[in-house]
Amino acid sequence: MAQLTLKQANTIVEKALAKAREMKIKPLGVVVLDAGGHLVAAQREDGASMFRLDVATGKAWGAVGMGASSRALGNRAKANPNFFLSLAATSGGKFLPQTGAVVIKDQQGNILGAAGASGGTGDEDEACCAYGVEQAGLTADASA
Repeated sequence: MAQLTLKQANTIVEKALAKAREMKIKPLGVVVLDAGGHLVAAQREDGASMFRLDVATGKAWGAVGMGASSRALGNRAKANPNFFLSLAATSGGKFLPQTGAVVIKDQQGNILGAAGASGGTGDEDEACCAYGVEQAGLTADASA
């Protein structure tokens, strides 16, 4: 079974932060979780608020747990808010269906984990994560 490596996770974070600087967005927090929702790598840029890693983790945790981008989960939550509130409660508040996380897949389509960011808009966060994942030679699934 394919696994996300520390080297890949560090590349995702490094490249996502580089993309954020290129886009001139607010300081980000970026996290990479494995397929089991466990932290592999995380960084919070200078000037990023104390909540950034928590929000980024919530986005990524929901994405990997549901096997769908946080954008897709946010769209689904609009149609079924009670279910998604229940998921947030059941997960002890870890689940955050807000745009800004992508599912990480290998070339065969296996889910390896998720990358989440917080600091910019949801679209900016998602773009940085997707860029980092692609630069690590993996596939970013941000489909809605």
